[in-house]
Amino acid sequence: MDLNLTGKRALVCGASRGIGKATAMELAANGASVTVLARSAEQLEHVRTTLPVIHAGQVHYALAVDATQDFELIQAVNNHVEKHGSFHILVNNTAGPAAGKLIDSTVDSLMEAFVQHILTAQRLIKILTPGMTSDQYGRVINIISTSVKQPIDGLGVSNTIRGAMASWSKTLATELAARHITVNNVLPGATETERLEAIITKQANVRGVSESEARSNMLAEIPMGRFAQPSEIANAVAFLASPSAGYITGTSIMVDGGRTKSLS
Repeated sequence: MDLNLTGKRALVCGASRGIGKATAMELAANGASVTVLARSAEQLEHVRTTLPVIHAGQVHYALAVDATQDFELIQAVNNHVEKHGSFHILVNNTAGPAAGKLIDSTVDSLMEAFVQHILTAQRLIKILTPGMTSDQYGRVINIISTSVKQPIDGLGVSNTIRGAMASWSKTLATELAARHITVNNVLPGATETERLEAIITKQANVRGVSESEARSNMLAEIPMGRFAQPSEIANAVAFLASPSAGYITGTSIMVDGGRTKSLS
């Protein structure tokens, strides 16, 4: 199986920690030159300096920008492309909206999530598509959630926006296939990240139980009996980014330890 990404350039969003950081590490370990993007310049620079370099010519960069600020994002990524060259791989990875019931959520919270996820991804794909088309190699991988298959209780805004992101992805997969660009989703289950800890705390408060009990309840829903590690999500991303996945597009791959009961 060809997972060699030598000569490929990857832009990984939300790469300062968690799944984004693990994904940047895995892509670099397979030979890609990786640009990590997030708000925190200090955290990003730390990530950049720890990315593996396995061959001459492999260079990593950090791009500190608030992805929700359209002008700043477009200017920063355009300038980066002009200076360093086009990207072959785009990993859309954005922190999920706050936990809570949809009926209790505000219109503003839905709009904020829409901007953060859909509009940011749309701005990036508009910038990166020409280079992918010219090089005849494009991989767009969206880190979403298993909620696009089976809504998750207590994550009302996230369920809504993740579903919209999945539709965005499926539509683009059809539109871009002839340009040698694939568009796919990775759907993580409960993964050992700071967001998981926040969700556990929220569930414990809502249900009036201890965080230990809330954690145990979540684990009981997973046939494998454990949470995922960020590196396990990153492995799926690396495969979809590779030459071996060239005929896979418009799909959603669940990495959830068997928790989701949906068949399709």
